[in-house]
Amino acid sequence: MAASLARGVAGLLRPLAAVSRGCRFQNVARAAQFRCLNSAIRPAAFCSPAVVLPRPGLAQRLSPFLPALSRPAPSRSLTYYSVKYGKRKGVKSVTDRFLRLHCGLWVRRKAGYKKKLWKKAAVRKKRLREHVFCNRTQCKMLDKMTTAYWKRRNWYLNDPYQKYHDRVNLKV
Repeated sequence: MAASLARGVAGLLRPLAAVSRGCRFQNVARAAQFRCLNSAIRPAAFCSPAVVLPRPGLAQRLSPFLPALSRPAPSRSLTYYSVKYGKRKGVKSVTDRFLRLHCGLWVRRKAGYKKKLWKKAAVRKKRLREHVFCNRTQCKMLDKMTTAYWKRRNWYLNDPYQKYHDRVNLKV
């Protein structure tokens, strides 16, 4: 009987021993342990107001709010093997927003050409309507995101980009 009582008391004191190691005042924590021996009704952690529990860190306190604060970046992931046919699929947003010329360059519109036109000056609106070429790294990335179907040469009637498809002395 005495041995089982001693084991039960030791089990009650283990949480306080872990707290007392981090406590500044070691003898205050030990006194709180001995006071808890007398009262078997109250839990060991709430016996004494002198025991200082460790505060959680900043990351632990803000962890519920972090997912709301950090928004994920937009993802246009490339499908290497489609479920239906097992073939590579191109990214739809690339083919919608960009035009590939036969020489390997990509053409795009300037950013913001449709946004808040009511407060932009006429000169700025004209500049935003222009088409621009993508740089070398962007062209390589866009080539990786499309299939061979979009890289083949197409002949259109009255193509406004006809004079841009073939470029001389250009390395992409």
